[in-house]
Amino acid sequence: MERKTIEENKNGARDYAVLVGLKSPVLGADSADEESLAELSALVETAGGQSVGMILQSREKPDPHSFIGEGKVEEVKRMVENSEATMVIFDNDLSPSQVRVLTELCGVQVLDRSGLILDIFAQRARTKEGCLQVELAQYQYLLPRLIGMWSHLERQGGTGGSPIGTKGPGETQLETDRRHIRRKIDKLKEELEEVRRVRATQRQRRRKNEIPVVAIVGYTNAGKSTLLNAITGADIPANNRLFDTLDTTTRLLTVSDTLDVVISDTVGFIRKLPHQLVEAFKATLEELEYADLLLHVIDASNPEWQEQARIVDELIRELGAETIPCIRVYNKSDLAFAFQRDKEGDAVNVSAKTGEGLDRLLAAIDKKLDKGTKRVTLHLPYDKAGALDSLYREAKVESVEYGETVDVVAVCTPRIIGQLKNYIEGWTEPKEEWE
Repeated sequence: MERKTIEENKNGARDYAVLVGLKSPVLGADSADEESLAELSALVETAGGQSVGMILQSREKPDPHSFIGEGKVEEVKRMVENSEATMVIFDNDLSPSQVRVLTELCGVQVLDRSGLILDIFAQRARTKEGCLQVELAQYQYLLPRLIGMWSHLERQGGTGGSPIGTKGPGETQLETDRRHIRRKIDKLKEELEEVRRVRATQRQRRRKNEIPVVAIVGYTNAGKSTLLNAITGADIPANNRLFDTLDTTTRLLTVSDTLDVVISDTVGFIRKLPHQLVEAFKATLEELEYADLLLHVIDASNPEWQEQARIVDELIRELGAETIPCIRVYNKSDLAFAFQRDKEGDAVNVSAKTGEGLDRLLAAIDKKLDKGTKRVTLHLPYDKAGALDSLYREAKVESVEYGETVDVVAVCTPRIIGQLKNYIEGWTEPKEEWE
């Protein structure tokens, strides 16, 4: 059976999918339930398909051969035939052999949750960096699944009743494909390493200019892009669907008259995010480690917001960014009529759509990142006019006038203020607390 993705349906028709989940105590976080199946249905919609039925199976442990058991597979097959479904999508991760067996038993394409999310990412990637990262994740996902996934392997020679691709020319073809994919993976990793070097250079430049970095994180469809649009005037497409924005967008944001920051959104998180994606998107996600502040955007209108917030917090820890200061931004407050949350010091209720609470958010960012910057007026003697160069490099110069002295209005950091305090209009040394 030829492998395809939802986007690549050859007839140009919409794919119809039967969704299947296994609920089992031994699966831990990968266990399915009604909520995760509903989220899987939304993912199918995002990918361009349509859910035509759901089956949730409960077992003590997965069947090693067919995952959900032969009897349940028959039920799935009947639903596929009755609904004229074109594929079956599982809400769990399947082994390569289970995908192969289930494809044969159901008679249609079988995909697991990770494969579906990778498919969506492949459709959404636009920038070169995003495409590289998705391609790497896809190859890493594909490598152990080669046998039985490509039709050309079934045409390779071999006699007797041995499984396809286990001897003779079939084995040679399989090894050729594996080597090809491993070479592609190595090449993609090299290209992404170059991306990381470029990002490191950009970070050094920002640190040199002392521009704080704010990273927006959150569950997919929490309203991150809408929030970035609202506070920066960016024109990012923001639609009500999962993983609508994949490529990172960065903007300069004037938080207050003494603070400018670089603010960027990141790829949305989701439960059971494929580990291949987390690994492949390290070049993007490691930006979180170097941020000065995280804005954790939470969809307050979603009944599952607490679980979604927990998943994001776990991924932040996994990425090594748990020590970075964080403000929880409870978004969509215009829809959250019965929203209740514990009292939190660093939390703001906003509606990115209506603009409600955005002034409070900017004030909270200003408070968190306040490093003692002040707007001052300096009167520099002409023999000290060389200090103007350092002001242009390390401060935000707003105006310069030449008279008896060089009069400069600038927003300065404490270090610059310390160096030039003798020329600051009305400057008095701040008193220590004990004075």
